Amino acid sequence: MDNEFLQTEEAIVEVLKTVFDLEIPVNVYDLGLIYKVDVDDEKNVIIEMTLTAPNCPAADFIIEDVRMKVESVKGVKSVLVNLVFEPEWNKDMMSEEAKLELGFL
Repeated sequence: MDNEFLQTEEAIVEVLKTVFDLEIPVNVYDLGLIYKVDVDDEKNVIIEMTLTAPNCPAADFIIEDVRMKVESVKGVKSVLVNLVFEPEWNKDMMSEEAKLELGFL
């Protein structure tokens, strides 16, 4: 069971790395926009995420893309995406790869 659970979590992270804000050439996971991914025993998934700015024009597209892609992971039953703004996102939350891609290193 633990191995299957870890495989599900890894698959979720992999699909999150395919979600992009159309204005930024880095995925939402490496940007640090995904704060939490919870998977329960029945493989219902709750994701807490933020945006780089509260008034992001692509917000609906990004949230729906996250939901649809995570829902496509084998075994996942349901996905709930909660948009949060605490803590406020900043560039220090990005992975080293994202910082390099965007010229912050």
